[in-house]
Amino acid sequence: MPARAGEEATQWTTTWTASPQPLWAGDFVLPTNVPYHLWNQTVRQSARVSIGGPRVRVLLSNEYGSKPLRIGAARIARSQRDDRIVAASDRALTFGGKSSVVIPPGAPMLSDPVELDVPALADVSVSLYLPEPTPPATFHWDARQTTHVGAGDQTGAAAFKAESTLSTRVFLSAVQVQAPAATRSVVALGDSITDGNMSTVDQNRRWPDFLARRLAGQDVAVLNAGISGARLLQDKMGSNALARFDRDVLAQPGVATAVVFIGINDIAWNGTAFAPTDPAARAEDLIAGYRQLIARAHTRGVRIVGATLTPFEGALQDTPMRGYYGADKERVRQAVNTWIRDSGEFDAVLDFDAVTRDPSHPARFLPAYDSGDHLHPGDAGYQVMADSIDLRALLGDEPAVATTAPALVSHEH
Repeated sequence: MPARAGEEATQWTTTWTASPQPLWAGDFVLPTNVPYHLWNQTVRQSARVSIGGPRVRVLLSNEYGSKPLRIGAARIARSQRDDRIVAASDRALTFGGKSSVVIPPGAPMLSDPVELDVPALADVSVSLYLPEPTPPATFHWDARQTTHVGAGDQTGAAAFKAESTLSTRVFLSAVQVQAPAATRSVVALGDSITDGNMSTVDQNRRWPDFLARRLAGQDVAVLNAGISGARLLQDKMGSNALARFDRDVLAQPGVATAVVFIGINDIAWNGTAFAPTDPAARAEDLIAGYRQLIARAHTRGVRIVGATLTPFEGALQDTPMRGYYGADKERVRQAVNTWIRDSGEFDAVLDFDAVTRDPSHPARFLPAYDSGDHLHPGDAGYQVMADSIDLRALLGDEPAVATTAPALVSHEH
């Protein structure tokens, strides 16, 4: 936004995101973990921002709803570890000056800006009152954050009286702050390993969270566009990456870099309870998909960084999803990783495979980084992934951005 004389120019920048997903049918192997509907209830959801600012606004989404979504009241506040809000920070959210709003099917809705000083890496709490029977048609399945649900309009309650909790998010899509005009964004487009699956709930230990801590104070927002179960080329637990690239990545204000770290579910789902009739994935198909993302990013002047797919031998072998790993699938992963590393088509490469694998058994995670399911890192694995990132390669900066950890295997092309 234009600055007055003597004032610093600013812009609205997204500081936190949760990519919207549609509900799936009951015949899918994983439950949605949401109620049939919410009615005369308040939903309170917390989020850890990356960058801060003196004013804030919230983006809600009815993208996958077939009916108008009525929000009876909404508020935002700074939140504490015990799930209480900081009372002095509590602000009503309005929409065109009104305290309630009806969001059309398929539409997002931005709140009006409110004066609220949000520091970098602060926790905020967004409370939505749903007065009518409201199916949670637009949600984010793997929140890694506890959502609280209580009776009536509790949007302004400092101590929330929860009747139940959810492991999902509903309708909350983004938080934006007023930031310096030079602020840039890094958007991580990925699957469950970016969404933080198997990281400690309510502790913000996904790899983009650790990256945000490294970049704090440098006017770089880190946005998590991970969806657990997401695939590069096919739908199910959310739209395929080619379909959601514009919405989740290129449409973010000030986006400078996209990190593409997706493809393991394309390789591994076939022949499992996830996708029993899918054909085997081919490396050339994934590579063609990556090339589409590269071309679209470059058309918009966005730097695009590829991340190698992490090890997965033994993944989910003791679950109903057995068969996720196989020797043929491993060969596809290796072919894809070789192309990511050596083709020179991405602007830079983050070698998450090299960082997390066991040197004595490269098809597996190093045990210290394995969450136990042999597919997802644990907290330590997510941190080492973030700490390995060469920030100069990530952002294309000259000279190098100061780092808090040694750069490892990332390299510029």
